[in-house]
Amino acid sequence: MLILFKRDWRGQENIPDHGGFITAVNHNSYLDPLSYAHFQYSTGRVPRFLAKVGLFKRGFVGFMMRRTGQIPVYRESSDAAGAFRAAVDAVNSGECVAFYPEGTLTRDPDLWPMAGKTGAARVALLTHAPVIPVAQWGANEAMPPYAKNHKVRLFPRKTLTVVAGPPVDLSDLYEREPSAEVLRTATERIMDAVTGQLAVIRQQTPPDRRYVYDRDRTEHPEHPEPAGPTAARPESTGPAAPASLKQSKDIKEISE
Repeated sequence: MLILFKRDWRGQENIPDHGGFITAVNHNSYLDPLSYAHFQYSTGRVPRFLAKVGLFKRGFVGFMMRRTGQIPVYRESSDAAGAFRAAVDAVNSGECVAFYPEGTLTRDPDLWPMAGKTGAARVALLTHAPVIPVAQWGANEAMPPYAKNHKVRLFPRKTLTVVAGPPVDLSDLYEREPSAEVLRTATERIMDAVTGQLAVIRQQTPPDRRYVYDRDRTEHPEHPEPAGPTAARPESTGPAAPASLKQSKDIKEISE
């Protein structure tokens, strides 16, 4: 990664040096898990991702997912709650669990974070662990989320910017019943913090209304959608991407 990209890493002092914690990260490129993981590895705290169970069955990627202790998500099955329990156990054991609260690549046409799902908030309110908002930008310039051919544009050399902000204050919600309203309040605070960090990176003002996938994809069908995991990947005419970058598409789908 250091050879292929320049880096601009900020806020590493906000990553706790001990104890369990949660990170909430925006998602605008298939390369995001690689850039974020590289950022956090440099702090000495190794993140554990939640990822769909199918990835654990895919050859080398599956082997590495199992070997590094990532957390499988069994969506729409009787085992779906297992990922939540595993995340809670990991945080209570002093580990970092990383969430992409949007649940998928952003569909916002200007690549701002969408409305978040409540998984990170649920774990945070149960464990009282700090939630660190993380924003990243630059990987989307190398592999845009809406690209139809999934090409990795390595040149000119791009800058990966990753910024970790201070913990999101959820302490006033700890003793409240985790109702839908409370979970939504916590999630909105988390997404506001992530969006705020991204606004600093981009030096732009985010939209007043956050993109809601189920609502806005119907209201605005002209907005492009990122290519799905089953889309064909044509041969690239540019420089060949290394295996680690090609495999990043397999680890793109992080659970809510």
